[in-house]
Amino acid sequence: MSSSSGVEKWLIELIVIIRYYTTRLWIGSPPQKFALIVDTGSTVTYVPCSTCEQCGKHQDPKFDPESSDSYEPVKCNVDCSCDSKKKQCVYERQYAEMSSSSGVLGEDIISFGNQSDLSPQRATFGCENVETGDLYNQHADGIMGLGRGDLSLVDQLVDKGVISDTFSLCYGGMDIGGGAMVLGGISPPSGMVYAYSDPVRSPYYNIALKELHVAGKRLPLKASVFDGKHGTVLDSGTTYAYLPEAAFLAFKDAIMKELRSLKQIRGPDPSYNDICFSGAGSDISKLSETFPAVEMVFGKGHKLKLSPENYLFRHSRVRGAYCLGIFQNGKDPTTLLGGIIARNTFVMYDREHDKIGFWKTNCSDLWARLHPSGGPSASPDGSNSSADTPSSSAPLGPPYHISPGSKVGSIIFYMSLNIKYSKLEPQITELTQFIAMELDVNVSQVHLLDFTSEANGSLTIWSITPPKPAEYMSKATASNIIARIAEDEIHLPKSFGKHRISNWYIESEPNRTWWQNYKVVVVVIMLGLVFGSLGFVTWRFWRRRRQPSIPYRPVDSAVSEQELQPL
Repeated sequence: MSSSSGVEKWLIELIVIIRYYTTRLWIGSPPQKFALIVDTGSTVTYVPCSTCEQCGKHQDPKFDPESSDSYEPVKCNVDCSCDSKKKQCVYERQYAEMSSSSGVLGEDIISFGNQSDLSPQRATFGCENVETGDLYNQHADGIMGLGRGDLSLVDQLVDKGVISDTFSLCYGGMDIGGGAMVLGGISPPSGMVYAYSDPVRSPYYNIALKELHVAGKRLPLKASVFDGKHGTVLDSGTTYAYLPEAAFLAFKDAIMKELRSLKQIRGPDPSYNDICFSGAGSDISKLSETFPAVEMVFGKGHKLKLSPENYLFRHSRVRGAYCLGIFQNGKDPTTLLGGIIARNTFVMYDREHDKIGFWKTNCSDLWARLHPSGGPSASPDGSNSSADTPSSSAPLGPPYHISPGSKVGSIIFYMSLNIKYSKLEPQITELTQFIAMELDVNVSQVHLLDFTSEANGSLTIWSITPPKPAEYMSKATASNIIARIAEDEIHLPKSFGKHRISNWYIESEPNRTWWQNYKVVVVVIMLGLVFGSLGFVTWRFWRRRRQPSIPYRPVDSAVSEQELQPL
């Protein structure tokens, strides 16, 4: 997938989790999987470390440096802050919502799984030791930093010459989610609206916002209102949008003037004074019939039209009710545009040419329809034609190399299915049988290790073990199984919906049964119980023989008062 500049671009799937978007990243050898929030406002990628003293319970196990053969700590140097022992570099990040993350810096092999053509690369990342606030409570494991800075994942890949200095994000619509991330440059679709982004203006991705229009009318604001402090910043890690006080009040008043036919109601959370309206109906496709169009106007008069889903969120307690997802940014003069603004919008961060492009499209199914050999295209009349593009699954990469002398104890692979686990669970036995048949192995060799509920389905983790426990597979057998997995030759009935294999690797140690792992311990315990019981019976018998008989006392017989002895 070469771009015009001769470097590569890579397509990665995004998943929406409640209020943020995540993508999967594998770190280490063998790879350890993590779900990371895609954040253009952060410059460090970090995951919880196995040594973490204060980390919450997240989606996946913590990263264990000791279990990775390729992990190396970043040694203390003049370009970083050092730990108290002056041995390892550390990082610390604090966020506006009062959450924070701190830990040490390490280097290891990262990859986006077998669905991406991007080959594994060495990269620096943070290994968390302390997290607070929302970071502690969130379901996602950590943050993928795509901001500007030496530690940014984008900067590291650009410095290695793996991608051009561009990436793109496309977030799915309201209630649907999904989307895609493209690392590297692609041919932009016709009709893309651009805004200038000054890399010197602030350390964030800013755009030159000049005006806001509601229902075709310009808000009575000076352009300077959108240029305070950091200017107008795009931040994919923030859920909603925040305007300076003057801009927010003008926007709110203009919206409410257009919604006189709707009833204003209280928000879903009494702790917040949300501005909500009922009576609009539950069909998202018809929201534009009730709510006005909003336009952002950039330099040179370029306009980006926002749909109602770009400034509303659904009321969680009242059916057919919606609330404004644009708020006042306290007394901060910065304009902050979060992920809500980018729903169903392909956003290209063209860092090489200091501009950011916007193109309205259906992002929820972009992963399935974006052709690997080119970016989204538009028809000559300007309408989006990528929906008609033949879907093409991303290649799974080269066959797994089994090095000489290595042993294959088991093969692990990840399978996503677009069926909820509550419906999938009763069919697990049947699914196991189909997987065994498709991989040409015995059903006793197929084991479900774990599962995770996803936004639109389930992620399952499977293990293929040797025919006999505690043995190893032959390389020929293992290569045959891996080839079938890598080429996704597992065909399932329609009752399981669509599926996709996202990652696989081999374990050198065989998967042993519980009895094999612990039989020695069990035998020792059983022998201990037998001999212990025999000794106890013998001791009791000997004690009874030596003790004099205790005379029987009636319940009402007089007994001298005695003090209870402490145990």
